[in-house]
Amino acid sequence: MTALSQPLADAPSKRPTLVDDAYQALKAAIRDNVFPPGYQGSEQEIANQLSMSRTPVHEAIIRLQEEGLVRVLAKRGVVVTSIAPEDMREIYDVIIALEAMAAELLASMKPVERSRIADELDGETASMEQALAQGDMVAWANADDRFHRLLVERCGNSRIRRMTQTVADQSHRTRMLTLKLRPKPTNSVAEHRRIAAAIREGNAAGAHDCARRHRVRARDELIPLLIESGIRHL
Repeated sequence: MTALSQPLADAPSKRPTLVDDAYQALKAAIRDNVFPPGYQGSEQEIANQLSMSRTPVHEAIIRLQEEGLVRVLAKRGVVVTSIAPEDMREIYDVIIALEAMAAELLASMKPVERSRIADELDGETASMEQALAQGDMVAWANADDRFHRLLVERCGNSRIRRMTQTVADQSHRTRMLTLKLRPKPTNSVAEHRRIAAAIREGNAAGAHDCARRHRVRARDELIPLLIESGIRHL
């Protein structure tokens, strides 16, 4: 189970089941492209690669199919779903709306809560900056993912959190697959700091606008890149 695949929001203590473990392990493998888009295998083959038994993996696959990460093919096993540029455009439309609202909600919280959350966001941004300086794009992508998950996990709206979860996983897969294609993401650190600053200041409209502009820029950079590179499916 990876730190990235665990929910960031505080939750009551609950002992994970074998199915939970299988779900988190398989989801992490898909998100990090251990099982890349288009991968096809039987439930037993997947269970073997995860060093788990088939039954919990079967249940995990059902959950991941509901989230759109895999498809179960009759008598042909399981396939990891691919993402086309058109899919990514729709995914970003959802992310833009939800994250902008999440940032606005965070900026509307009490000063102590805003400050604590802004500190967390600044911490992830610092990790991004350090990774970028070291040329470690995988570490940069993981810190970037944590920043955006913090926005929705901390905003206090459980529906925004649930709605964002699946599209965030799809976005992270694309981020990992296109790291070598994209120009060096030098703008992200400054944009993240502006989002965190607006939240810290209690500027709800500013936080909404900064979060929206950040994701719009990312979308407008990524989609043409996918099309120009001739990538039809990710």
